[in-house]
Amino acid sequence: MKKSLFFISCLVILSIQFTFAQAKKTSPKQIHIEHADNFERNEELVPGAVLLSGNVKVDHDGVVLTCNKAYVFQKENYLKAFGNVQLVQGDTLFLNSKYAEYNGDLKKAFATGDAVMTSPDATLQTDTINFDRNLQQAFYNTKGTIINKENTLVSKSGRYFAEEKKFRFLTEVTITNPKYVIKSNHLDYYSNSGHTYLLGPSTITSKTNYIYTEKGFYDTKKNLAHFLRKSYIKYDDRRIEGDSLFYNRNTEFASATRNVKITDSINRGIVKGHYAELYKLKDSMFVTKRAVAVNFVENDSVYIHGKKLLVTGKEGERILRAFNNVRFYKIDMSGKCDSIHSNSKTALTKLIGKPILWNGESQITGDVMHLIGDNTTRKIDSLKVLNNTFMISKDTLGTGYNQVKGLNLFGKFRDGKLHDVDVIKNTEVVYFMRNDANELIGINKNVSSKINLILENNAVETITFFNKVDGDIYPEDELPENARKLKGMVWRGDERIKSKDDIFTEEDNELNEKLIKEGKEEEEKGKNVPIKVRKETLNYDKKKTAPAVKGKK
Repeated sequence: MKKSLFFISCLVILSIQFTFAQAKKTSPKQIHIEHADNFERNEELVPGAVLLSGNVKVDHDGVVLTCNKAYVFQKENYLKAFGNVQLVQGDTLFLNSKYAEYNGDLKKAFATGDAVMTSPDATLQTDTINFDRNLQQAFYNTKGTIINKENTLVSKSGRYFAEEKKFRFLTEVTITNPKYVIKSNHLDYYSNSGHTYLLGPSTITSKTNYIYTEKGFYDTKKNLAHFLRKSYIKYDDRRIEGDSLFYNRNTEFASATRNVKITDSINRGIVKGHYAELYKLKDSMFVTKRAVAVNFVENDSVYIHGKKLLVTGKEGERILRAFNNVRFYKIDMSGKCDSIHSNSKTALTKLIGKPILWNGESQITGDVMHLIGDNTTRKIDSLKVLNNTFMISKDTLGTGYNQVKGLNLFGKFRDGKLHDVDVIKNTEVVYFMRNDANELIGINKNVSSKINLILENNAVETITFFNKVDGDIYPEDELPENARKLKGMVWRGDERIKSKDDIFTEEDNELNEKLIKEGKEEEEKGKNVPIKVRKETLNYDKKKTAPAVKGKK
């Protein structure tokens, strides 16, 4: 029985000691006075406080505070500091002001009067700063200026995360760099890395361009950027936009992914696709993945599609190249070829590799085909077809085909339509002749050295034969079917491009639907941090810094 009582007593004593130890362990540390030239108490002036003056120095749990004068309320574990106040946390944070208050129980500081907070990477200047040591965060609601080697930031309010060395601004922040100015209402800035995350409508203005984004990343040290959500880069003559934009200010290189649109404000043209690269210093641009160039000519639009589009050259000297299975469309004209080379300076467009052109109801083919424009009127002026020229159109009422064959073709346009056509050398013709009542009066089949066609509303109005004409007009029943087609005649009407949508293949449209769907899914899932940014910076920005060095007790 005695042993049991003794055992119980031991448990009670141990329990009391443990409780006392826990209380001692969790109770707030007291503010410790290290030095002051003068100590005094004046209950009438400052009840319950120790009055310190002259080279005052106190510390509390790793923080050292110095000032000219202080009131230390030991019972409340609280102090007020006056004159040349400096609060130091290890060697990572310095807070200077004319006046400060510090609560040892809450581990919170308040500094005002020309408050300056300094870290190894940046300096914050404002009127009032609040610092929460538990969260390792400082915040201010008065106009503040942050300065580091590369940038100057000004905002109406902000918060500093000491462990991450991150500033967060939610009101009218401006970053000024020698090369550009960033403005935003929601911006996170990492002072050590110079990384900036733009999380709301933001602009970046420089001498070379203007950038808008509603979500993006900017490395202010390396001058690399990645922008998402309604972003675009605007130069003097071009604007590039897309779901995702990458930008290197050092090389003036930009790339865009998904729903890309590049607008040429001077030449009145647009290039679209799902991937683009723009080299500003080289005056060149590359677009692929359902790429299309749209040029506005004669109150109409010309659509050119190829697997790859390349635009090079300065304003007035630009060259458009389209590669691989090129298709183009205009209201009165469309065509196909292997590639296109269009020079704005010479106004010459070359259709290269198996070109075929549909003008109105006419199908035109040849080995080489050139469209020549007029730079003064900005209209299509003429057409040149060299070697193996063939011009075919369906007879308006019958089942036959009007055909003109020769070595070369030279045509002139009027109001955007082919009007006057010369076919020269070894020309052959099969033409279904009709009267005003559209009755067939015969089939003209002959050869000559030259043929001239005058077209009105894309139909043959008159046809004239020159030199060494050999042939005749045959009644329909006297010219057999096999004689009504010239050698090499191939009608390709089923390939004709009848709308701007026809320039795209089924493969192009499937790719377009796939990429748009992926973009919507990523937006819905919130994958708004670009992959490049995530790999290169995200972990770096989020890693924790070493704990602050504790001050002397």
